[in-house]
Amino acid sequence: MKQIALFLLFVGFITFSEAQENYEFIDSLLLKGRYREAFTLLDSYEESFRKNTTIASVHYQLDKTEKAIEYYEKALKLKDDYRTKVQIGRAYQKIRKFRKAIEVYEEIIQGDSQNLLIKYQLGKLYITVRKANKAIKTFGELYAVDKTNPNYSYQKGVAYAMKKKRDPMINSFLEAYRIDSTHLKSLYRLATSFSKLHDIDSTFLFLNKGLKVAPNHMPLNQLKITELYKQGRYKETLVVLEHMDSISPQQLFTVDMFGRVHYNLGNYKKAKKFFEKSKELDNDNHKTLTYLGHVEMKLGNFRKAYFNYMFATRLGSEQLDEEYYGMGMASLSREEMVEAMTMFEKALQENVYNHKALYQLAKTADDYYKDKKKAYRYYDKYLTQFDRKDAGLTAYAQQRMKEIKKDYFIRGEKLEE
Repeated sequence: MKQIALFLLFVGFITFSEAQENYEFIDSLLLKGRYREAFTLLDSYEESFRKNTTIASVHYQLDKTEKAIEYYEKALKLKDDYRTKVQIGRAYQKIRKFRKAIEVYEEIIQGDSQNLLIKYQLGKLYITVRKANKAIKTFGELYAVDKTNPNYSYQKGVAYAMKKKRDPMINSFLEAYRIDSTHLKSLYRLATSFSKLHDIDSTFLFLNKGLKVAPNHMPLNQLKITELYKQGRYKETLVVLEHMDSISPQQLFTVDMFGRVHYNLGNYKKAKKFFEKSKELDNDNHKTLTYLGHVEMKLGNFRKAYFNYMFATRLGSEQLDEEYYGMGMASLSREEMVEAMTMFEKALQENVYNHKALYQLAKTADDYYKDKKKAYRYYDKYLTQFDRKDAGLTAYAQQRMKEIKKDYFIRGEKLEE
């Protein structure tokens, strides 16, 4: 009996050694990229945990992730293995099966709360599936363990942003910035956050810090251009635009902003060239046509201006009072008074708060009609709604109302019913 037992032990050892040698050969084939030969050999092997994880690993490398998951699942049925759980979690994440990945990572963390790498991935997945509270809790726990990683605070800020919790969001980004003053994502988020709060000094503080770290960072450059433009700092805007155009030439944003800046600097011919280029890059943007209308007005090409505004109204679907007002002014410049009044009325239908349209409607009616009753009513409406909007227009409207009222009184005619 003793001899039989020794014989069986020897056979088992030989079988185990052969299996090890076979997998070493498989590994050598895979190292050389000969996975088809490896698969042929593996087909002849008995079902085992190692066989399934080996096949899964190859499929994963070949981006056949669904197939990889199939074999990882087979392997886990044969053996509860930590590494394989991590791998199947990554595979689910790769093919955007986020909830399945979360289940796997939560199970891993439940058994090993110190796996910070998996916990970090889990926190990001919570953000992806919009579980903001869980994300905040997870990144808070990570920060408590490691206060040197700015990404924990940054991701916590992103989660707070999802909940529209402004102050905790900004504080989290500031926390990330204090850990690493070159953390670009936090610098950009801080700049955009302070921009929304109209805190100009803080916006430019973080904008300039970010651009010092990454001078060619496109979103930061775009934000700086937008902020400078809003403040009317057009020459400074041009400098940043030229830099941005040198990084990535002829981008729609850049071309359009070149047009706007040159328009505001009074370089109308240059502005026209840029807006025409912008139209080529995106012929669905009705605001490009609106700006072309503005340019043609400045150049004295009133007919061209009118048609640019008109095509903008046909292309646009949003509030179009600017375009109708433009058509009205172009018609007025061509002494087409009735058409002008029609357009001013349309502008007011689009936006009842367009004070310029109401003023021009009143003034045009005043200039065109002998009977001033209609003009008087428009002036009165203007003063009722917009008396504090523009001192010059208000003074003119008040003066004309007095003159009209006096004229009707002298003639002994009734002005108001």
